[in-house]
Amino acid sequence: MAATPSLPRTSSEVSPQELSVVPTNTYAIPIRTTMLGLLGVALIALGGMGAGAILERDPLLTQVGLSWLRYGHGRDLASMVLYLGLGLVIWAWIRLGRLVRWGEIGDFAVLVAVTVWTLPLLFAPPLFSKDIYSYLAQGQLALSGYDPYTVGPAVLQSTLSENVSWVWQHTPAPYGPLFILIAKAIVWVTDASVILGVVAMRLSIAGGLVLLCWALPGLSRHLGGKSAIALWLVAANPLLLIHLIGGAHNDLLMIGLMAAGVLLVLDRRHVLGFVLLGLAFSVKATAIVIVPFLVWIWAARLEGDKRTQFRKALLPAVAAFVGTFLACTLVAGVSLGWILALRSSSMIINWLSLPSAVGDFVRMVVNWFVYVDGGIFIGVARALGSAVLIWIAYTQWWAARDGEVRDAIRRGAVTMLAVALLSPATLPWYFSWPLALAAGFAWTTGPLVTVTLASLFLLLVTFPNGDTALYSWGYLFFALVVSGLAARSLVKPDPFGLSTRYE
Repeated sequence: MAATPSLPRTSSEVSPQELSVVPTNTYAIPIRTTMLGLLGVALIALGGMGAGAILERDPLLTQVGLSWLRYGHGRDLASMVLYLGLGLVIWAWIRLGRLVRWGEIGDFAVLVAVTVWTLPLLFAPPLFSKDIYSYLAQGQLALSGYDPYTVGPAVLQSTLSENVSWVWQHTPAPYGPLFILIAKAIVWVTDASVILGVVAMRLSIAGGLVLLCWALPGLSRHLGGKSAIALWLVAANPLLLIHLIGGAHNDLLMIGLMAAGVLLVLDRRHVLGFVLLGLAFSVKATAIVIVPFLVWIWAARLEGDKRTQFRKALLPAVAAFVGTFLACTLVAGVSLGWILALRSSSMIINWLSLPSAVGDFVRMVVNWFVYVDGGIFIGVARALGSAVLIWIAYTQWWAARDGEVRDAIRRGAVTMLAVALLSPATLPWYFSWPLALAAGFAWTTGPLVTVTLASLFLLLVTFPNGDTALYSWGYLFFALVVSGLAARSLVKPDPFGLSTRYE
């Protein structure tokens, strides 16, 4: 394929109408931009060998004589390589976004970029999180006859459990039965190998990315947006690729199943849609948020008064959703204990969760004058946050009762965003939940730039080894500047006016 011609625009803005331009060449591929991103993810994978969430003892690095990357100057060098790769990936993503917005390329080019940028990450060391070790250890617990919903990985005393973060060593699994079944199967197939388990877990989670890429064009068709924009905004987003593929979070499998289920409901394949939503819930509980909104959509398509419509839709929807979940539970051979284990995430305290931020700030101010146990303030703030969340969820759901598709999905996405912001614990990749639902809408320039900035900032607020950077204020300022510059470059390729190319 020929490379896409240089950008022809002279204006720093694109009108909302231009966001729906049909590409002049449907199958054009921006080769230089795609290769730039490939180089970036390759450097991230390479740097991750020393700077990522590496094993406590890595026999592979030792065998090839690269164990020096894990320590001292070697680790510093690895970190430099990784951050250089991050910069290139961000640059490539912004360049790809400009081409999509200006109608130079379409879905095909974005899907090629997503595929090319994903492949190196499938075989990289865990990046920006150690959660994948927890997943594997929970699978080994189930395979060894333990109940992963009552005991933590520490009881194993195995190679898998020793790599689990100390925070989660004694914590039961907060994930659904389908995911425990997947983890159990992976540990069995790989014979509890950490390295093979990481790759196999990534491959299974990447199935969510495939579902997402399949669903987003259909969602855009229903919601009035441009499919290439939706694919670029979610599937090619570095926040999703680096954290959910590189970090191997099961959120990707959940949002892929959720997006596919929503699309099937919108396509009037209601029962199958709720089955997929039941599978998504059986991976991670968050998927349940969108379900009540979809019941309204189904109800609006039925005959009768409002109450009759709702009853006719509710019964088969609940039967499909709950039936799927119960089937997963029976096949996995586990209990419902994971629902109680969801409380374990409250151990995380950071300011991305608004209630936790407020509680921690009040604690700090009060302790200037008199010492009071900080847990009191966190507890009260989180209780108030939960009450506000329930109020938002109910009011948004009730306001969607007419069942108009775009209104119901928009309100569902708002509720999902509220869940990410008001939950007791929030992690950067949680914001991929509402983004997957909202990507199919028509995006004007301002909101698109805002989401771009937020995505890149959230990408950078975790260090490559999985530690949080949310309290490293100098680093956060730098991350914000980089994110702002990149977001501005989406609409103004030369934000500093240093080049004559765009004059």
